[in-house]
Amino acid sequence: MRDDNMKAVKEIIWSVVKNNISLEAEKWLEDFMQSPDQPAQLAKTFVMLPRKTGKLSVAINDDQQKALDTAGFGYIRNWTIDRLSRVWLLAGMELENKELLFSGIDRLFLSAEVNEAVALYSALPFLAHPEIWVKRCAEGIRSNIGSVLEAIMENNPYPPANLDEAAWNQLVLKAFFTEKNIKNIVDLDERANVQLALTLVDYAKERWAAGREVNPQLWRLVGKFINAEIFEDLKTSLQRYDQAEQRAIALAVAGSDYQPAKDYINTFPELKLALADGSLNWDSI
Repeated sequence: MRDDNMKAVKEIIWSVVKNNISLEAEKWLEDFMQSPDQPAQLAKTFVMLPRKTGKLSVAINDDQQKALDTAGFGYIRNWTIDRLSRVWLLAGMELENKELLFSGIDRLFLSAEVNEAVALYSALPFLAHPEIWVKRCAEGIRSNIGSVLEAIMENNPYPPANLDEAAWNQLVLKAFFTEKNIKNIVDLDERANVQLALTLVDYAKERWAAGREVNPQLWRLVGKFINAEIFEDLKTSLQRYDQAEQRAIALAVAGSDYQPAKDYINTFPELKLALADGSLNWDSI
């Protein structure tokens, strides 16, 4: 996102924050942002912040919501005010000295309790110098705390824009493994790749062998890469007669260039009809 666009988003977020906190808390935050000694005060301010702002759900007016939706950050309507305020606080740390900025915020990651960690990972799209946070984001994917993983994986534009293929694939696989809302992963289809497709097919086969269901959304990341080997696995899945999975595979095949798979799907009258009438899409699966 361009710097001027991000500046506008930060201004909208500040307007939301002000509408949700007391005048005393507003002044407290403004005093910190105007302080010449921000790095030294950051940790204390970050930890104390919920006591000043409270922890209620954020209230956003229609104009603010529309502006945030347009900018791609409409999802913050589901946050609490302390989470949003912490994100705004970190977003305002625009030190030109990258090492000083990194050391100050990275210390917060190292000592964070759960809610603090959620705010820190939620702040990644807003932090200055996005390139310096890649390792921290990749390390966060190894967390076993559900809310922390959701902050990284769901409605977060930072990972798809900055993670390399290996780290991205790890994020997506763990999202399936920990049963996160796959539909909320930003740029999921745009970051699809053949290695991820092969890994997910192997994961599906492990689930089948254990007698477990497979999230139908998995197949949206396989469709573009269907070949003879993957086709055989798809045929196995289609014979399991799981309607949701069958429909997902049909939709995946429709987006592929592998003609034998397309021909095979046409042998299933219901799937052929659903594809023909346009009733199948990933939001409905």
